[in-house]
Amino acid sequence: MRPLEDIDRPSKEEQRAAMESYGALAAALSHIHSDYPEIEIEENKERIKIPLKALQLLAKILKETSQGKPVSIVPVATEITTQAAAELIGCSRPHLVRLLEQGGINYTKIGKHRRIKYQDVIDYKKRMKAEQRKLLIEIMKADEETGMYDS
Repeated sequence: MRPLEDIDRPSKEEQRAAMESYGALAAALSHIHSDYPEIEIEENKERIKIPLKALQLLAKILKETSQGKPVSIVPVATEITTQAAAELIGCSRPHLVRLLEQGGINYTKIGKHRRIKYQDVIDYKKRMKAEQRKLLIEIMKADEETGMYDS
């Protein structure tokens, strides 16, 4: 897995190509009813069966690329370092280590090093976002009740 800082933004030419490809692929996907559609590589006339989910993922990649966003693919079972997990969550490594020690995120220890499954970090991030949303709603309701928030 390449470090996130090594992932380059797509060039303007790549963005244009991705935009055209995304439009064509999105239109084609709306007419596909097979779980393993066949695609043809025009340059060598080779036909390849590709899982529909892989084509849908390719469409998402093309959409993000067309918007100038760098894309990285990480298998969800990948184990990452505490530093990578902290960067993904947006906190310091010492704070992340405290979260691990308190049981907020599952991890394994290999010698002195902690390893965290990428999916566990994503799950934690989703839980925190949901908790933030819940607290914001509670604050808004309290403000409405006291007349401090006009809806």
